Amino acid sequence: MTGLAERVTAAFGAALLPPERGGPSPTQLVERVDRYVTQLPTTSRRAIRAGLLSLAAASYLTTGRSMSRLSPDRRTAVLARIAALSPDAGAAIEGLKAIVLLANGADSYAAELLHRGTEYDVARPDAALTVTASTDAPSMIHADAVVVGSGAGGAMAARTLARAGINTVVLEEGRRWSVEEFRDMHPIDRYAGLYRGGGATLALGRPTVVLPIGRAVGGTTVVNSGTCYRPPLPVQQRWRDEFGLGLADPARLAGHLDDVEQTLQVAPVPLEIMGNNGRLLLEGAAALGWQAAPIPRNAPGCGACCQCAIGCPRNAKFGVHLNALPQACAHGAQIVSGARVERVLHSGGRARGVRARRSDGTAVDVLADIVVVAAGATETPGLLRRSGLGGHPRLGRNLALHPAAMLAGYFGAEIMAWRGVLQSAAVDELHATHGVLIEATSTPPGMGSMVFPGYGTELLSWLERAPQVATFGAMIADRGVGRVYSSRGQALVRYDISPDDTAKLITALEAIGKLLFAAGAVEVLTGLPGAPTVSSQPALQRLLRRTNPKSLHLAAFHPTGTAAAGADEQRCPVDATGRLRGVDGVWVVDASILPSCPEVNPQVSIMALALAVADEIVAA
Repeated sequence: MTGLAERVTAAFGAALLPPERGGPSPTQLVERVDRYVTQLPTTSRRAIRAGLLSLAAASYLTTGRSMSRLSPDRRTAVLARIAALSPDAGAAIEGLKAIVLLANGADSYAAELLHRGTEYDVARPDAALTVTASTDAPSMIHADAVVVGSGAGGAMAARTLARAGINTVVLEEGRRWSVEEFRDMHPIDRYAGLYRGGGATLALGRPTVVLPIGRAVGGTTVVNSGTCYRPPLPVQQRWRDEFGLGLADPARLAGHLDDVEQTLQVAPVPLEIMGNNGRLLLEGAAALGWQAAPIPRNAPGCGACCQCAIGCPRNAKFGVHLNALPQACAHGAQIVSGARVERVLHSGGRARGVRARRSDGTAVDVLADIVVVAAGATETPGLLRRSGLGGHPRLGRNLALHPAAMLAGYFGAEIMAWRGVLQSAAVDELHATHGVLIEATSTPPGMGSMVFPGYGTELLSWLERAPQVATFGAMIADRGVGRVYSSRGQALVRYDISPDDTAKLITALEAIGKLLFAAGAVEVLTGLPGAPTVSSQPALQRLLRRTNPKSLHLAAFHPTGTAAAGADEQRCPVDATGRLRGVDGVWVVDASILPSCPEVNPQVSIMALALAVADEIVAA
């Protein structure tokens, strides 16, 4: 970080968390932020530093002095004034605030994170995988099948192919992580390393949506919450009837869903490890007479350390790097890590393999007659376009994100929301009627600090009260209105949420507020301008009615639909068996083939459909 960048970072940090009032010292804060920002892609680093410079310039224009020369109260007032200038200014400051609080919180709680993760022995050792780093792999590999991506879909397809005696190579852009790294490594380094773009991927729109996507051997299953819902029966029927996706017929899909649940060892969260965050959700639901239950998860032996999102330090969360991938390797499959697939090789109307790049830019070619694309809903469209296979007009369109919003409740008593399961209990009272699924969701300690309102003394006060705060989130079943573009070989996501879906989000937030107040919350933290906290449900409802939907803070974790599978040639880039239209030998098995939002966490849906497609490949 340059001297100027250090100064503007320190000035902004001092306005957010004034050292005179108990915040970190400027040097400490700069070190914490720099540790994270230096691990981000160049474009993200430049955007963050440009934002800080713009803020410094705005502060000088407002006061005639640099922010660092102002008193703590004056710095706070300047930030508030700049944020109020326009929605874009407010969003920019909130974005910078989120980055600073993530880096500061992760470091502040690093000792607790590492202690909690190593308090017990590992639940299981790292699996036996046949993994070769791309730097050690030959430049040409011959196989029967190559699978692009080692996440939920790719792993299950690779297992089926390998079990059928098909010589299978799996290519993965990320690297293999060990349980010892999850036990020993600083949490911000785990976060930055395990996610595409350092966890700073965004879906651009109004509002912008934060879109974290895992990148590792095992894909997003290494960093997801472990939530394992079957796709609801109406969703399966819709995929079958509206899209002609026979693979989703409930009678046919049931066996694959059973297989997935057995592979992942799915079971409800035990009450004794759930933690107060989940128990409060269940208590609030009971008080309202709403349907609620512990969440089914793939985490046998979970120790409730709340670190699912940055790699389980006990190998208790049973991602595909611990089951499907080692099962595939046991039948001869090989994994090459650190290999970004550049394009699918094809000639004469059929697949010939793929070309990947090592980090140094040199090529690795895997020659195979079967190419299985499992790069994920945001990456698959670009890969196919780079390959000259992106001619279908709907490729990259139909993107659903399952957008999520959250509220926090201040209870006045110790909750310690992060001492329990990260995602532990759910309320489905509004699921069938409104497409709203509410889940008790915390973050690793310190890494969810951006939920707290204000700047300066107000923000520091809330950070001190973090142990007394519980957090609930809601996801809404959205329309596929998003789109994935390609820019200089990288995915660019655009998502402008529809008015119908913003109405669902308002319904979801009202419902979360009811649950928090019913569970005994004294105040609800809204994250909304004008009223960052409310002390009653009517006050929350009034606030939501006058809230501009563009000011909502949204995240999404479940991109789907960008290469929808189905019978309609005009509507679906992938046919009803999982084969890419227009070329022989190319199949797609990731979240992109889900024709619409699955309305629940999609891990099980992706894996079951991947099994169904893999059966078609073997039979072809």
